[in-house]
Amino acid sequence: MSFVKINVHAVWGTKLRTSVLKPDILDSVCSHIKQNAKSKNIWIDTINGYDDHLHCLTELHKELSICKQMQLIKGESSHWINKNNFFPFNFSWAEDFYAVSVSEKDLDAVRMYINNQQEHHSKMSFQEECEQLKIRFRLLEG
Repeated sequence: MSFVKINVHAVWGTKLRTSVLKPDILDSVCSHIKQNAKSKNIWIDTINGYDDHLHCLTELHKELSICKQMQLIKGESSHWINKNNFFPFNFSWAEDFYAVSVSEKDLDAVRMYINNQQEHHSKMSFQEECEQLKIRFRLLEG
């Protein structure tokens, strides 16, 4: 029997970074994503976000690529958001996403970081956060 345990911190934004994920909508969307992922045997440990993006700590399903897992999470959730008329326009997520593996020893720190998004983004924009992540993981010279 194969055993695979790959923890992934994924981040994705709303299309055009529209600030539409107000607290009540954010809670509903996160709750739905977690429940729907479970029905697909995808474990989401922690999920939260801010006005224009979500952070998700998840385990990569052993039979899925990270791209396929993100497609299942993002695609279904945007369909659900539109089906439930959360907005007077057609909602969608940005195409791109950020994903990085997380070691077992760092899980608690990542959980805390995800759970504290409101406080974190009172000091730093999503754009600034993205730039810092790119520098940290050497995706951009800094």
